[in-house]
Amino acid sequence: METAQFERWDTYLVHEHELIERAMAVLKQNLDALEQGRHDPTQLTRALDFLLEFGDKVHNRKEEDHLFPLMHQKGIPVEGGPLGVMLREHEAERELLARMMLAVPGLDTLSPGERDNFCREGTDYLRIRAEHIWKENDVLYAMGRQVLSPDEGAGLVDAFNAIDLAAYGNRAKENFLAMIEEMESVGKMRTRLVENLTPDQLHGILETLPFEVTFVDAEDTVAYFNKLDKPKIFARTRSVVGRKVQKCHPQKSVDTVEKIVEGFKAGTHDKAEFWIDMGEETILIRYFPVYGDDGTYLGVCEVTQEVGWIRRLQGQKRLLDW
Repeated sequence: METAQFERWDTYLVHEHELIERAMAVLKQNLDALEQGRHDPTQLTRALDFLLEFGDKVHNRKEEDHLFPLMHQKGIPVEGGPLGVMLREHEAERELLARMMLAVPGLDTLSPGERDNFCREGTDYLRIRAEHIWKENDVLYAMGRQVLSPDEGAGLVDAFNAIDLAAYGNRAKENFLAMIEEMESVGKMRTRLVENLTPDQLHGILETLPFEVTFVDAEDTVAYFNKLDKPKIFARTRSVVGRKVQKCHPQKSVDTVEKIVEGFKAGTHDKAEFWIDMGEETILIRYFPVYGDDGTYLGVCEVTQEVGWIRRLQGQKRLLDW
């Protein structure tokens, strides 16, 4: 379980949005199950409780008590402006969540129409909250970054930390994450975005990446590489799949490869990086351990990339310059 400390107010709030989105995913899966005539009242209650107690009473409070007033002082309007929209959406979210929390204990006795209404309110909440998070991440926080000074930003972080401390003590961030992970662990309901992709889409993405990727599984066997049948920095063909990684390197480097892999398996290393010159180009070779959601070691990902052009970059080229 990893937790983070934040120096910037905006990354602080975006991280909290990520936790809220994970609880939203659990809520959605429970709503889908409820529409099929089944549900887990304990998990459903936990999701709603987290969204109300953390998402509203902790996260939204940080914005309503500290961020929004400070942005208003800097000239960003409330009435008829973006802050007013955010406040109205906060109120809509908490009203929907409060009604759903009251209804959960009696879900088994609801009529089909009442159950449909419960699901409809849940869907309304998910839609409002998802759009709200997008507006804040991409629009409102960008406005805040333009008008708030570094000292004001630091003051916001201190205020946010004080709210966490008052609500959940010194280990607030660890507690928030533990709540989410416990909620997701019931029925293994952790949402994976990759599940939204078809095999063709996933293959296309991996083939499009501007670097070469090789995956060696937990048994030290090469299982995958991209850029199939395309020019590669280090030539390899299908015959490499199924071979032990130790047989894919010169004998003089096998000991180093084994030390890297053992370090990844033991959790004592989180990466290994090397770079070499090939003609006029610089090649960066990076190794990363791959773990499952439960921390199980799955293998090693090797990423190889030409970086000479990156080293030669100067100045800036922004999206608007394209």
